Amino acid sequence: MGNTVAKGSSEVSAVITSAAPGTGATEKPKCKACCACPETKKARDQCIMENGEENCAKLIEAHKQCMRDQGFNI
Repeated sequence: MGNTVAKGSSEVSAVITSAAPGTGATEKPKCKACCACPETKKARDQCIMENGEENCAKLIEAHKQCMRDQGFNI
């Protein structure tokens, strides 16, 4: 099963890493990136599939923020 939703999508195919020391993130991720923020991920992916990446900036940013809140540095 592929994780890529839209071909050429920088947000979808972005490499997500755990927070590095000194980046201001105080919390380590509690799960793998693929399992974090399922609600925002689903909404983001559906929007991108139906409307294209350029029309889903708010959902993409919401998912990024959720990932940051979970301790990922993206």
